Amino acid sequence: MEKMLEFIKRKKIGAVKEMVSLKKYTTYKVGGVAKVLVYPKDEKKLILLIKKLRDEKIKYKILGYGSNLIFSDDLYDGVLIKLDLFDKIKIKDTIITVGAGASLVKLSYMALKEGLTGLEFASGIPGTVGGAVFMNAGAYKSDMGYIVSEVKVITPELKIKTLYNKDLNYKYRDSFLKQNPEYICLEAKIVLRHGDKKLIKELMETRKQKRLISQPLEFPSAGSVFRNPDGDFAGKLIEDCGLKGYRIGGATVSVKHANFIINDNDATGNDVKNLIDYVHDKVKKRTGVDLKIEQEFVNWE
Repeated sequence: MEKMLEFIKRKKIGAVKEMVSLKKYTTYKVGGVAKVLVYPKDEKKLILLIKKLRDEKIKYKILGYGSNLIFSDDLYDGVLIKLDLFDKIKIKDTIITVGAGASLVKLSYMALKEGLTGLEFASGIPGTVGGAVFMNAGAYKSDMGYIVSEVKVITPELKIKTLYNKDLNYKYRDSFLKQNPEYICLEAKIVLRHGDKKLIKELMETRKQKRLISQPLEFPSAGSVFRNPDGDFAGKLIEDCGLKGYRIGGATVSVKHANFIINDNDATGNDVKNLIDYVHDKVKKRTGVDLKIEQEFVNWE
């Protein structure tokens, strides 16, 4: 890794941090330590970095706001790449061109300011645009698949290419990018509609109040743990199994919303994973429903 660090500094790839606690970079506030964290300056530096990582057979991962990731407590013996500098936002009429590192919440409020409707669902999703495009983030019966027209990516061959909506194969919390993580989202083009600014604001405020009442936002979590199965709700199934308030270590099934697992007592990554596995198995045994986990486990191999 010393050679890798020397390369990053010599080639001026971008700011670099060593031995960073992943608790600071995930919304669950869990995880071990990552050897290296890099903030590439631009697309060329990012491609140069990835090529070198591949040549040296060093593992790496693109990290957004860590709002859908559960890192193990072990050392991440690789390089995490944050695209925070890829955060430019350009609005022209109803079309928004936005970098992968931009905040989805910030973008939704910028759309409100411009009187554009279609992004209201995203005003409470604490992730980056790149992460949202990757996993097809959504809420309130809408998702990124409805508004993303095209995405600029780095291909596995390290070429820059445009993928269009039809190429992205958007489904419920799924996409071509999620199925092919060797592609890296750099930028997205989002198409909205003109709307009534007052009505957009009212809808966003109403939903914000609803979230505050119904979700345990005062604790570290990563939102909904399981996808809602067809015709049912994961939270209801978990609650019906008597699991509200069930605890493993510092992780607890929220009593406010059973599809949230919260870190309310200095939980470890193992606590969170073990609790997710326990809830999944209990629900399957009691109801026969095989709940699908929305969140991603990293560094558990």
